[in-house]
Amino acid sequence: MKNCSAHASAPLIFCATFLLAMAAARADLVWTSETGWRAEGGVLAPLVAPEGGGRNALDLMNQATAAEEKGDKSAALSLYESVAKKYPRSDLAGEALFRAAQLRLDRRQYFRAFDGYQDVVTLHPDTKHFDQIIGLQYTIATTLMDGAHNRWFGLIPAPFASRSEGVAYAEKILLNAPHSDYAPLALMKIAQGQQRAGNPEEAKDALDRLISNYPQSVLAPDAYLRLAQAYADDVQGPAYDQGATKQAITYYEDFTLQFPKDPNLPSAAKGLADMRAILAQGKVEIGDFYFLKRDNFTAARVLYNEAITSYPDSPVAAVARQRLAEVDIAEAKAKAAGPPKKKWFFGLF
Repeated sequence: MKNCSAHASAPLIFCATFLLAMAAARADLVWTSETGWRAEGGVLAPLVAPEGGGRNALDLMNQATAAEEKGDKSAALSLYESVAKKYPRSDLAGEALFRAAQLRLDRRQYFRAFDGYQDVVTLHPDTKHFDQIIGLQYTIATTLMDGAHNRWFGLIPAPFASRSEGVAYAEKILLNAPHSDYAPLALMKIAQGQQRAGNPEEAKDALDRLISNYPQSVLAPDAYLRLAQAYADDVQGPAYDQGATKQAITYYEDFTLQFPKDPNLPSAAKGLADMRAILAQGKVEIGDFYFLKRDNFTAARVLYNEAITSYPDSPVAAVARQRLAEVDIAEAKAKAAGPPKKKWFFGLF
């Protein structure tokens, strides 16, 4: 058994060793105004070079960064994008895409900047800028959702805000980095953006995803409370369907149980009390219908008891208890009177 185990683990040990060796061998691209771009920091650094025509790629990259340092950002942008387009598999392509996106962002070309960062993440997922890019994409998404206007050609503001694009960008962040600290932040921002846009169901969905996928996030308490309030906003009153009321009660109760020390607990307690009162009142009103309009004492009792169970210590529960006493009296009188007499109409029953 020992030999089998040793043989079985050998490939894993080899793979782990290989990956560690590759990580150590990987070179970083470094720029200095004296030497231009060069690879350093890995045992393979002397071997790292752009793909065929590599000297041209390196020359273009050096020209681009030199232009950027001199303040000629338009020339730098054009050169960076040339590197990425002409030498897409070059070691310099990812860096060129990143720097081009940075320049686009400086010009408030939010759409093209986000897409540029997305190209880096998609085509060069091992980039050293990954975490920084996710943060920058989050900044772009939230800036747009807050009402910023994209600029055409880096000069002319668009005549309209692009909030929906901001929401779409936040969803992309969730795909790019679902385990990052930005993921729950993106979901909360999506919820706010959808609420502002008049899309309450989409807002609820974002909040539900936040509490389901990131229950340990510092944003989870706020998400529970916002979700409860969102359902409470849907409640039309005791005379209507109580599906939204029950959902609001569920989230208020979950918030109260899971976050007993949260400073918003009094607000949640009030919301819970209001929803339970509406639910109980709805039961009483339906019970009244069966009692007063249909003389259906059994159905009335069931509903009055449900009202008491829904909110035992409320004024509504007191009304329900009074109604139960009235039902007992009415039922006793009905039994004493016996079955109703048949009435004659023109010689007919």
